[in-house]
Amino acid sequence: MHFRDARPEDIPQLMTVRFAVRENVLRNRALVTEAHCLDYLTRRGHGWVCEVDGAVVGFAIADLQDHSIWALFVHPDFDQRGIGKRLHQLMLDWYFLQTPETVWLSTAPGTRADAFYRRQGWQETGRTGSGEVRFELTKAEWAQRNPTG
Repeated sequence: MHFRDARPEDIPQLMTVRFAVRENVLRNRALVTEAHCLDYLTRRGHGWVCEVDGAVVGFAIADLQDHSIWALFVHPDFDQRGIGKRLHQLMLDWYFLQTPETVWLSTAPGTRADAFYRRQGWQETGRTGSGEVRFELTKAEWAQRNPTG
């Protein structure tokens, strides 16, 4: 496994991973386009990928403008290998070097993603209008859980 910064030329593979997931399935593909990915990678924030044999198998993108996590996905053929946890660490280490602002995300309730974020120390703060669980994480909480970051 090789972790690195995401590049615009990775976007087709990011889309492949995003559309392969079995939970938090994107039912309307028009809601997440290659143009959106490019905007988040180059203007709004930053991204990371995990490659195996030269193919992207997971990615994460943080959004500095909205102080949120826009994406963290691992191809289902590569789950349970620590890829999501490592991408999460890279992303939050970078995010909190850029800003002290609390970061938020949302995900479907009762999913593996929901359980993952809880294990990583995220605090549930309510529900979104669409019924997703909203989580927040402060810089102090991240530093306490990840003192080497």
